[in-house]
Amino acid sequence: MEGDATAGRSGGRNGRIETISVLFVCLGNICRSPSAEAVFRHLLASEGQSLAVDVDSAGTGDYHVGDPPDIRSQRSAERRGIDLSGLRARQVCADDFDRFDLILAMDRSNLRALQTLRPGSSRAEVRLFLEYAEVVEDLDVPDPYFGGQDGFERVLDLITLASRGLLAALRRRHAARLIGGCDVNL
Repeated sequence: MEGDATAGRSGGRNGRIETISVLFVCLGNICRSPSAEAVFRHLLASEGQSLAVDVDSAGTGDYHVGDPPDIRSQRSAERRGIDLSGLRARQVCADDFDRFDLILAMDRSNLRALQTLRPGSSRAEVRLFLEYAEVVEDLDVPDPYFGGQDGFERVLDLITLASRGLLAALRRRHAARLIGGCDVNL
């Protein structure tokens, strides 16, 4: 899941494309965050080719480092034409707060963990992923790990909604930079 996020925070003016780097984070990096990484990559490939975005995922815990995504996540994603099989879990590290422009937590618990880990000098924006979803009742992506297959389907539905909102926000930011070189909050 290692993304090349070293190009983040580059210029963006005078027609140069700014690369933005996004890290999706859940607890173990085997259900929600790898699904978000793969769904967002899929969406970028089909609808966001004009944007330069580096994408990765990680977990706040070290329970599954090196493991592939949960087979139930893989099956749900595969039914939607999205392949998770090549992804491997890793844990968030201090360098991520310098490497990534936007760090998106799947729930409030992981958001608190990220805020605790975040170095004081970090310029990364850390927030909840579902803040990008247009219509949701709760800003937490529920952890499907201890439930049935329907929980994994629900997670993918929420992730898809938020991914579309994130893509729209990145497009607005890109357009604003091309027009006037100004920043637009993500």
